[in-house]
Amino acid sequence: MAWSTGKWSLSKALKNLVSQAQIDESTWEELEDSLLGADFGPDLTESLLASVRAEVERIGTTKPDDVGAILRDALEEQLARYDSTLMLTERPAIVLVVGVNGVGKTTTIGKFAKFLTNAGRSVVIAAADTFRAAAVEQLSTWAERAGVQIVTPEKEGQDPASVAYQAVEKAKAEGIDIVLVDTAGRLHTKSGLMDELGKIRRVLEKVAPVSEVLLVLDATTGQNGVLQAQAFLEQAGVTGLVLTKTDGSAKGGFVMNVQESTGLPIKLLGLGEGIGDMTGFSPQAFAKALTD
Repeated sequence: MAWSTGKWSLSKALKNLVSQAQIDESTWEELEDSLLGADFGPDLTESLLASVRAEVERIGTTKPDDVGAILRDALEEQLARYDSTLMLTERPAIVLVVGVNGVGKTTTIGKFAKFLTNAGRSVVIAAADTFRAAAVEQLSTWAERAGVQIVTPEKEGQDPASVAYQAVEKAKAEGIDIVLVDTAGRLHTKSGLMDELGKIRRVLEKVAPVSEVLLVLDATTGQNGVLQAQAFLEQAGVTGLVLTKTDGSAKGGFVMNVQESTGLPIKLLGLGEGIGDMTGFSPQAFAKALTD
């Protein structure tokens, strides 16, 4: 995993600290600049700096190369405050996938389906984004790549909730473990979008509980992406986040920043464009990748 943007790299900045003779004020200035450049934001940067400085003073180290290890522990501790476990114990487990158009929701569902089948789970996708004409066709292509079944509208303009319902009924009849439900990313009004999501949820919960509502965010858009998704965060009952395009083009600090700003755990990371380029989120692995 490479977490960098252009010429900037947090791990590179930490390596530069090793060349210093001892920890001094320039150490903290360089670390602060590196964290801010990594999109951690001023509040999170201040919090992390205070934590690292306190630990340096507590153990009494003067060696700059200890700073990286202490920062990694601080990052991991901060990230571990959020439970990244996917709650998929129900049978079938229903996952609503929400997000504004353009964030990579369709490809995310395909990659998530492959991720689940690699873990031994059976999956069916519900193509319930009937608002966007190309969505069903695109999703069908990704379902084929993932090797999973898909339920598509029987007629043009079919009610999205009925498509989702048919997929759940299919899962129950055939013993399929997980139903991934695509949803519309844009309607004429915000209230119309939320009304549709609410209807899908009400219809599905008559036959089975919804296990997860995952909001897809494009990591390259930074905080603007969070603002775009605010309606989903406020009204869609989101339980976790999926970050797409975290393949080195995104600044690593945004990953932590988005958890802090939304109060929601990141549950999945999209690391590239391929069908196998998705992974579960691990605080330990992420902290290590940022600082090594």
